[in-house]
Amino acid sequence: MKWHDILPVVISIIVIILVAVIEKQSKMIAAITATMPLTIPLTLWIVYSSVSGDQQAVSQFTLGLLLGVIPTLGFVIAVWLASRVGLKLVPMVSVGYLTWGIGVILIFRLKDLLNL
Repeated sequence: MKWHDILPVVISIIVIILVAVIEKQSKMIAAITATMPLTIPLTLWIVYSSVSGDQQAVSQFTLGLLLGVIPTLGFVIAVWLASRVGLKLVPMVSVGYLTWGIGVILIFRLKDLLNL
């Protein structure tokens, strides 16, 4: 196995443990830890290496990262709103993923419309 295969799993485990420990002290710090951009640098490294640093390919990938944040923000907002109305965990997460999916579809349509 290569480092780029193992590292995301190791980092994910560390973050889950950190969130579990920190959550007892501060919900806000636990939430910030949970939303840290951990996989972005790892995937950027993988893409950068696979395209030998080709600026245009890296730029296209980072545009995808930027656009991908929008549906993810929609997911978080939907989960927050669902929690405020008292939904249980599974329906709350389901609403979040439904919102995320709609956001992804809209991003692809927007991307096609703007020829990005």
